[in-house]
Amino acid sequence: MLLLALDTATPAVTVALHDGRDVIASSSQVDARRHGELLLPAIDRVLAEAGLKLDAVTGIAVGIGPGPYTGLRVGLMTAETFGLALGVPVHGVCTLDALAYAADLQGPFVVATDARRKEVYWARYTDSRTRVGDPAVDRPADIAEQVEGLPAVGAGALLYPDTFPKAHEPEHVSAAALARLAAERLAAGGDLPEPRPLYLRRPDAQVPKNYKVVTPK
Repeated sequence: MLLLALDTATPAVTVALHDGRDVIASSSQVDARRHGELLLPAIDRVLAEAGLKLDAVTGIAVGIGPGPYTGLRVGLMTAETFGLALGVPVHGVCTLDALAYAADLQGPFVVATDARRKEVYWARYTDSRTRVGDPAVDRPADIAEQVEGLPAVGAGALLYPDTFPKAHEPEHVSAAALARLAAERLAAGGDLPEPRPLYLRRPDAQVPKNYKVVTPK
């Protein structure tokens, strides 16, 4: 097995290769405005580090968010395109799950990423592999009672210490953790979700009011 893992649901553009035993190469860059520019060079760099060509890949794992519309679709479209071109399966992995896996905490905790608009994407976990319920998007103050006293990881938690006083790293997701989690689930015979985006809300860009559609006669 050679699993190509990537995620662009957070400001991190992150890529990794997993050979069925462990991660053999990885790359992460944090730049919220350059997902489309940085992703393909990162894939090339990781393949070169491993001394492999793209056609050696037998499967792809991609972070499905939740995340902002523009960044998230860069990773998903790239994964789907590579999957079609190579004829290999594409597996979705919740980005919050990969962060939880990287945190490697025991006992209840929270993962929260920055959703902008003074909100966070978040979910609760009983351990590093088990999420409680579906991811959500909320203002930190609105969920303070639900997360009170719990450790928290992720950029969203670090941004709002009043709600998440026990927040710590990892700040952003890593494809290395995503690859290990996906490989573990695949080896155990578990089902991974379809690579469909978890947007949770409408994109920031909106059609202006009173917009007139001009069509040729």
